[in-house]
Amino acid sequence: MKRIAQWSNRALFGAAALAAKTWPLAARIFPETLEIDDNQSLWVAQTPDYRPNPPLQKPISCDLAIIGGGFTGVSTAYHFSRRYPQKRVVLLEAKTLANGASGRNGGMLLNWVTDPLAYSSDEMVQRIYQTTHAGIQTILDIIKRHQLNVSHRLDGTVHVITHPDRVEAARQEAAYYNRLDIPVQFLEGDALKPYIELEGVYAAMIDPNSGQLNGAQLVRELRPVLEAQGVAIYEQTPVIRIEEGREITLRTPQAEVRAKAIVLATNGYTGKLGYFRDALFPLHSHVFATEALSPEQLNNIGWQQLAGYEDDLDRIAYSTLTREGHIVFGGGSNASYAYLFRNRTAYPNTPHSAQSSFTAMRKTMSDYLPRSADIPLAHRWTGTLGITLRRNNLMGVTGEHRNVYYALGYCGHGVTLANMAGMVLTDLYSGDDERWRGLPFYMPQKPIYDPIPPEPFRWLGYQLFTRLTGKSPRTPMAEGLH
Repeated sequence: MKRIAQWSNRALFGAAALAAKTWPLAARIFPETLEIDDNQSLWVAQTPDYRPNPPLQKPISCDLAIIGGGFTGVSTAYHFSRRYPQKRVVLLEAKTLANGASGRNGGMLLNWVTDPLAYSSDEMVQRIYQTTHAGIQTILDIIKRHQLNVSHRLDGTVHVITHPDRVEAARQEAAYYNRLDIPVQFLEGDALKPYIELEGVYAAMIDPNSGQLNGAQLVRELRPVLEAQGVAIYEQTPVIRIEEGREITLRTPQAEVRAKAIVLATNGYTGKLGYFRDALFPLHSHVFATEALSPEQLNNIGWQQLAGYEDDLDRIAYSTLTREGHIVFGGGSNASYAYLFRNRTAYPNTPHSAQSSFTAMRKTMSDYLPRSADIPLAHRWTGTLGITLRRNNLMGVTGEHRNVYYALGYCGHGVTLANMAGMVLTDLYSGDDERWRGLPFYMPQKPIYDPIPPEPFRWLGYQLFTRLTGKSPRTPMAEGLH
């Protein structure tokens, strides 16, 4: 059966690569438009006093123009302007800071990249953990340094095992990490209950160096810090077109920007600018949050400790607990996600149009936490992720003049990785990139990904694959990278 599955995977992705050759024709037949809806998440609700900056209204020039005001764009503006205080940096955001995935995620502040065990050497597995752990510490250092009002916690998250046949493999995986001085703790049976009482769980692995964070607060609290460092921030300023050259021209509705270099910090929206259209697709992820619960209510539900949990199923269910007592939940089935024809970047009329999705998700949460079934929901929202077939993040530089920098395709690990992106791209710009060389997401010469076909193959492939397998289409990592 395993061999049949491997053959079917190879056939599927071989067909996808062949269909990807039709991009030049398909792009004309199925033109795309940029859609950006309002963020309705718990995270932005906790920034009630935020007011967006006015749009760009006159032509300007700069050394670096950053497109996108989420984790990637803001972290790049932060680290670059500290390294180069004499250079002029401009940040352009199509709507408001943290309006995209940075303000719509589940809040999990995690180590690793997707499938770390797909990388063959012990040294690389250890290095990936150490690098992401250092990235999390940098986020916390920035919050402390600038005294930012950002709700967060770092008391660990847990990966739970939902079938007895997978317990021994999890035990061995935790032991392997421990041999590499990675402090993952294995728990079996009732040993998890003092932390959280989850039904249908046989074992768990706790990473004590992970947690939860409000991304909208982080991004928006950094705006005055960036402006004090000389960064000009224009919100409500979508970039309509990019004209490459030794000097790059960015067209916006009311004015243009001329820049010596640019950063694509647009993740799932990047294809609308003509870049990486065959590298990633915008996947819509539904998430909800309960009202704030008291310590007594949380104790009754069975959530005593930990910032969050995720399961081991194909459509991962994940949940976090905020410092204020909100339970945030996402994933759990195909109902939790959607891909819309022509790479649409807004899920229309959320939450009403996704009511069945939220109902299915609510059931999944109550399966794990039965005593949570009657807790009122306070927020329901949908966010657009950038997904690659390999589930690998891409960070590097491209363009004829090597002045188009990018970081995208976080595949659910963006809270940590996108905040690291600012350091990565600043070092790449500086030529001081030794610490990133060889890491799986770092691609200073050429981005590595499996091509995704255009419409109508893209939509048909997604629907067919998810309905037949219950999974999201992806290239097996071991096959793709080795």
